[in-house]
Amino acid sequence: MTSPAVMTSPTVGALSAAATPSVLPEPFVGIAPEADVSHHGHVLLWGAGLKVRVRTENHGPSSLTGVTVRVRTSVALAGRQVLPQRCLRADRRTVLCRTGSLRADGVQERRIALELRLDGRPDEVVVRVDTLWNGGATDRNPKNDDHKVLAPATGDEYVF
Repeated sequence: MTSPAVMTSPTVGALSAAATPSVLPEPFVGIAPEADVSHHGHVLLWGAGLKVRVRTENHGPSSLTGVTVRVRTSVALAGRQVLPQRCLRADRRTVLCRTGSLRADGVQERRIALELRLDGRPDEVVVRVDTLWNGGATDRNPKNDDHKVLAPATGDEYVF
C-alpha cells in the first residue's frame, strides 16, 4: 500500500514539473504566464547629450526569458549612435534593448546605460521608457514599467 504522503495527482505532478507553458498538460495549454516587470532609473539632458539609465526587474510570479525595453524620445536622435551590445536603434527616436532572463523574485535586475546624442540642442526632451515585449506574459501592474519623463536641459537627473 502506498502511503498518502507519496501519492500525488497526475495533473498536480505534471503541473509542478512543467517549466514553461509549452509543456503544460492539456487543460493548461494556452495559459499565459504572469509577471510584473518594472523599470526605474533616471534621465539627464545636457546640450545635445541625453543620458538614460534603466534598471529592470521582474517581481513575478513567473520568470521571464527576456524583456525588450523601449526608450523613445520627443526629439530625433543624431544620425550616428554608439549603443550597448544588447541595444539597437529602431527609428529616428527609438532605441530597443534586450535585458536577458529575469527571475520572478525581483532580486535579479538588469541595467541599461544609454549615452545618446540628439539632433540639435533642445531646451527639453520627453523620454518614454516602457516594455515592448515580455515573452507574452500577462502583467497586471503595467504602471511600474511605463514611464514618461520631462527632462529640461539643466544637467540634472530626473528620476522615474
